[in-house]
Amino acid sequence: MCVIRAMQVVVLAKESQKAELAVQNADGLVWVEDEQDFLQHAGAGAFLDLCYINTPERNAFLSRLLPALVVVNSVTDTLQQTHASFIRINGWDSFLSSPVIEASCLDESRKAGAENVFSQLGKTVEWLPDEPGFVTPRIVSMIVNEAYLALGEGVSTGEEIDTAMKLGTAYPYGPFEWAKKIGLQNIVNLLQALCKKQPRYTPAEWLVQETNRAI
Repeated sequence: MCVIRAMQVVVLAKESQKAELAVQNADGLVWVEDEQDFLQHAGAGAFLDLCYINTPERNAFLSRLLPALVVVNSVTDTLQQTHASFIRINGWDSFLSSPVIEASCLDESRKAGAENVFSQLGKTVEWLPDEPGFVTPRIVSMIVNEAYLALGEGVSTGEEIDTAMKLGTAYPYGPFEWAKKIGLQNIVNLLQALCKKQPRYTPAEWLVQETNRAI
């Protein structure tokens, strides 16, 4: 039997993300509180930036960690917009508890290593094309958008829509509950990126207004 040795995996995450991963004591796992702390673990095999923000400064810093695996939580921005040698995943709040992680990678030689990393976290990887939103975030964002359209048209209240969706579809959350967990700005950012090619993704006016009020 072939035994795969656990590599050291350094993770930057919010408390809510740590709770979702539920692997506080996994072999080789190191938690850090700031991206600068990555530099204290230069020999690690992988770095997971679940608090990732796509900026030139962040990308330049993380690229210093290569050729180790660099995994970023980047649902909207593709690897063409961040760094071609990174691996991007769907790390939105409420999705990390899933046993399957949606991911994209442009370098085929890095996929096996990434799968090993996520197996240490009790996850399997679903490799998807490097497109904005992967699959699940696109669908959930459209559900949220449709819920805001219904709310704006006076179809029902937010509470009633949440209840109807949970009872009628067995979703874990209603669309407004889900939007709160994910973050309205994340949803609007994704919809705005997608609607550049497909107008059907245009964010509902009520969704944009509530997002602006929350800022």
